[in-house]
Amino acid sequence: MNQATITASDAQPELAFVDCPGASLRSPDSHRMAYWSWGDPANPRVLVCVHGLSRQGRDFDVLARALSSHYHVVCPDVVGRGQSDWLADPRGYQVFTYASDMAVMLKQLREAKGLAAPMTVDWVGTSMGGLIGLGLSSLPAEASGIQLRRMVLNDVGPRLRIEALHRIGSYLGLPKRFTTEQEAADYLWSISAGFGPHTPEQWLALSRPLLRVDTADEDSSLILHYDPAIAEPFKTLTADSATSGEAMLWQVYDALRCEVLLLRGQNSDLLDADTARQMTERGPRARLIEFPGVGHAPTLIAPDQVQAVEGFLLA
Repeated sequence: MNQATITASDAQPELAFVDCPGASLRSPDSHRMAYWSWGDPANPRVLVCVHGLSRQGRDFDVLARALSSHYHVVCPDVVGRGQSDWLADPRGYQVFTYASDMAVMLKQLREAKGLAAPMTVDWVGTSMGGLIGLGLSSLPAEASGIQLRRMVLNDVGPRLRIEALHRIGSYLGLPKRFTTEQEAADYLWSISAGFGPHTPEQWLALSRPLLRVDTADEDSSLILHYDPAIAEPFKTLTADSATSGEAMLWQVYDALRCEVLLLRGQNSDLLDADTARQMTERGPRARLIEFPGVGHAPTLIAPDQVQAVEGFLLA
């Protein structure tokens, strides 16, 4: 193994922040969104990787390391998660808020790089992160300040199966406490088996950033990293509201002008095979890759999954 390989494999991200409009528990005027920055911050090629509903930006460590010599890779902790602030009003935990925060972050990045608007951006979005990408794409260029070039939608589309949403809602926001990292990792596996096969080492690495020490607990127990209140808007979702949202999401998807790669776990309970097929036939006519033995959602750690994303973005 040469020194360059060692450096790349050992690389760690820098943690940065951006202030966004909207009250948080920290400030009545703004909330702070954290993001993990990989590669050269001056690189004009920007790749944004956005996680799923109850996850955080360190989910993309493997993919970001693989692509950080080509891009400035930015992996946000969506507000309410990870190192980001918690909102004062849980009703703000909506895709519109998240997309607006991404636009503020990208404006800050564009200005730091000295680039003119619109800045060209590639996007990888897992589940909720894909919906945020679709939301951002619906903003006019003068509002978003970006031009989307290529988008990877990871196990998400305009139609989301209500049964899967109810499954996710059954554990979202539960007050869990753990005495060890391994105990927490075992619990997280019990609700995440759809992610597909992982080694114990891989799963512990994925789980560790999802935990924080409860400083109010004299026993220093571990709790999950996110604001339990992110579950409140989610629990108002009904079959009727999901159907109404589906019509709007199809309009947004059909209006996409960037190239799209659609990834699907072959056993996904969120993105069904028929929806995936329709996404290859309308709008941007996504290229579809399915992964056997995986449900919702591929973690983009397995070599074949990383190679699929690399091949699409770097072609």
